[in-house]
Amino acid sequence: MGLLDKIEYPDDLKKLDKPQLIQLADELREFIIDEVSSNPGHFGASLGAVELTVALHYVYNTPYDRLIWDVGHQAYGHKILTGRKNRFNTNRKLGGIAGFPNRSESEYDAFGVGHSSTSISAALGMAVSAQLNGEKDRHVIAVIGDGALTGGMALEGLNNAGVENTNLLVVLNDNDMAIDPNVGAFKEYLTDISTSRPYNKLKDEVWNMLGKFNRFGPKAQKIIQKVDNSIKSMLMKQSNFFEAIKFRYFGPVDGHDVVHLVNLLNDLKDIPGPKLLHCVTTKGKGFKQAELNATEWHAPGKFDKNTGLKIKDTCTTPKPLKYQDAFGVTLLELARKDEQVIGITPAMPTGSSLNMMMKEIPHRSFDVGIAEQHAVTFSAGLAAEGKIPFCNIYSTFMQRAYDQIIHDVALQNLPVVFCLDRGGLVGEDGATHHGVFDLAYMRNIPNMIVSAPMNETELRNLMYTAYKHRKNPFSIRYPRGRGVIVNWKHPFEEIPIGKGRKISDGETVAIISIGHPGNFVQKAIKILAAEKIQPAHYDLRFLRPIDEDLLHDVFKNYKKIITVEDGVIKGGMGSAVLEFMAENGYNAQVVRLGVPDEFIEHGTPEELYKLCKFDAKSIAEKVKEIFSK
Repeated sequence: MGLLDKIEYPDDLKKLDKPQLIQLADELREFIIDEVSSNPGHFGASLGAVELTVALHYVYNTPYDRLIWDVGHQAYGHKILTGRKNRFNTNRKLGGIAGFPNRSESEYDAFGVGHSSTSISAALGMAVSAQLNGEKDRHVIAVIGDGALTGGMALEGLNNAGVENTNLLVVLNDNDMAIDPNVGAFKEYLTDISTSRPYNKLKDEVWNMLGKFNRFGPKAQKIIQKVDNSIKSMLMKQSNFFEAIKFRYFGPVDGHDVVHLVNLLNDLKDIPGPKLLHCVTTKGKGFKQAELNATEWHAPGKFDKNTGLKIKDTCTTPKPLKYQDAFGVTLLELARKDEQVIGITPAMPTGSSLNMMMKEIPHRSFDVGIAEQHAVTFSAGLAAEGKIPFCNIYSTFMQRAYDQIIHDVALQNLPVVFCLDRGGLVGEDGATHHGVFDLAYMRNIPNMIVSAPMNETELRNLMYTAYKHRKNPFSIRYPRGRGVIVNWKHPFEEIPIGKGRKISDGETVAIISIGHPGNFVQKAIKILAAEKIQPAHYDLRFLRPIDEDLLHDVFKNYKKIITVEDGVIKGGMGSAVLEFMAENGYNAQVVRLGVPDEFIEHGTPEELYKLCKFDAKSIAEKVKEIFSK
């Protein structure tokens, strides 16, 4: 029986001797490898944070002490040590535990985290609250890593926290990675700190002194002050950013030396005020392939834990390309045609397939770090100077830059092309990552063109249309995963802006769809054909400007209408159809299918489509229901 078998909660962990923590960390790492190899999820980030996880729960009194993870995919070890080990095989599955910390799931999850760079702000709020409540013994710890410190909100939090005398510890898990390698001047700065020889010599001397605090008794305060002054003196020479904003900086230290981490954290508990512990770690630690290729092993899918070989789908039938790859291929073609085309992404070059353009045309491809607001306004600046920026941001992350979309782009009517990847229900990542709000939040912005392709060819043509148009901001949203056609690449075709299409005629019932759910409608029509029911099918393609001629045709010929969208039905495409009906005096029965007015948790996309009742079978059942009335 191993040590991990005896651990259900952190109180069990605290019964171990410090040398035993090394074995526990090894067992925890193996547990994560075993589980994720067969039940895919995020991999490298949690492996790199194993020792940190063990040390933090060993030293601090969680959940009374608040521990916040940023980004949340570092937290698998945390979940396993806080009562969810026996349920970890349900991770990211429908009805199982979430892939990210979730307040409703456990009292140990102090703050819900799916988007990055939020931990320091949330932790400061908790630390100030503890101070106001007189809870002087409560510690608040923000673990920030995997590129999250490149986000502007993290720097805003640091700026504020530096002047608040709270019991706050920021642990920087510096693995030099987000999903792709970190970028930017701040990344270079951290590298300089980590590799400075004189700095590290002083650091070792400082930590040796810190380790002796408990031996000095009443003189401890003077020793701390002496050490603190030594640090400040040296760090001022190093122009230390953290010290400049009034954080006490400690490090860099080996984030995989669990015993040393425990000793350091125990010492830091006694030092008042905001502190930052800089830990250098390796993403994917303990699994060779993940260490060598952190991007590929961020979330690798199923693999053989013994050989490291990916378990591939054995189906030999040709498969459609992923939508993101259709974007990448098309953008590269446009960039080859026109040197004014620029590609921008906030830390997702591989996830968005902008890496294709980065490889061939690096000087016109920009990874700006986890900084969506900056990405949008940077794109606006490019557009203002005549460039043609394609700004690729996942739908769920675009929410973070909403003011910039309105104020910096749409208000000035700058022709930025927003390519919103992962539109709709994305699956196992759950509520924090579903891109279900963009149709609703984009369609009410003046000057904005809002579109959604039904397949990869339409994505290609909408990108070309946006490239040719260059008069307004242009939003194109498309789903995660593979498309629906194998031979999608054809000569470019410009699509008339604001024009949808009738896909098929029918009787009694008309279905209006936008985007890839139109393929569900086509499957539903095939199901209904067996019962000799033939609804009409219209694909809007554009939500703004909406095709009024198409809608007049629908309402003049049908009194029973179903709208289908992979987005929230409140404020989305169905709402736009109802508004048109009311404004034009039509009277019809309109049933809206889409994401209901609630946050949808995790599961496979197919399970969630069924749950939200806009999969092919549910659409067919709804048609039969209203057809017979």
